[in-house]
Amino acid sequence: MRAMRAETFSGYEGLKLTDLPNPAVTTGKVLVRITAAGVTPLDHTILSGKFHGSKPPLVLGNEGAGVVEEGGGTGFPVGSRVMFFGAYGAFEDGTYSQWVSVRKEDLCLIPGNVDDVTAAGIPVAYLTAQVALTLAGLRPGKTVLAPAIGGSIGNAVTQLARALGAKHAMSSTTNHAKAEQAKALGFNEVIDTSLETLGDGVRRITGGYGADIVIDGVGGEVLSQAIGVLASEGRVTTLGYSASRTTTIDVTSLIVPTGQHPGSQHVCSAEGRHY
Repeated sequence: MRAMRAETFSGYEGLKLTDLPNPAVTTGKVLVRITAAGVTPLDHTILSGKFHGSKPPLVLGNEGAGVVEEGGGTGFPVGSRVMFFGAYGAFEDGTYSQWVSVRKEDLCLIPGNVDDVTAAGIPVAYLTAQVALTLAGLRPGKTVLAPAIGGSIGNAVTQLARALGAKHAMSSTTNHAKAEQAKALGFNEVIDTSLETLGDGVRRITGGYGADIVIDGVGGEVLSQAIGVLASEGRVTTLGYSASRTTTIDVTSLIVPTGQHPGSQHVCSAEGRHY
């Protein structure tokens, strides 16, 4: 089979089109013919040699969609359209290939009204968003901030938070044109940081209250600013570092919540990659 394999972790030039043996189907595995492969930030991190545990040569691709060809049983009959993600493309060969042997528990049937290309990009972003919001204790009426509306996490969290009853589902962008595009697509609480700071935007939208939940997939200075807009007993989950792996925290942001007076108690906890 043909596969796009990283022969070295030296950037995208390390990717080479190659011919490999078809994967074997063993107990508990399902042979899937790949019709669309998702592309995630993890691919870039691995190719840059900055992800622990991954070793070349490696076929990348953490998520994908395809058609069951063998081993699916009654749950996933031959010909079923499925999507999946897991350790593929990180610790074992992934979806940048014609076939993948997939663990049955990683598979999900694709609804008839969702095309393969769309399905291939759903698992990582939307499952991550769902888990993050659940662990953060989202309930109807909470205020949520997920910076970077153009990123998979920022976009997915904003959509799910709004669908699950958040009072405010806020995001941001550094680009005015993207802010206008987001508004045209129905994202009405996107902060244009070319016109105002992230903190000023959150305070404007929430009337000074702040964010009960922050789900950050950017890192760097954005994470620092996001911590500064937490409401009393707010919670921040950090999931990525596309801007930078390091940030600076003003500890008063953890002591005095947004919109509160000095002396108010602020309980801040973190999930995922701890700051």
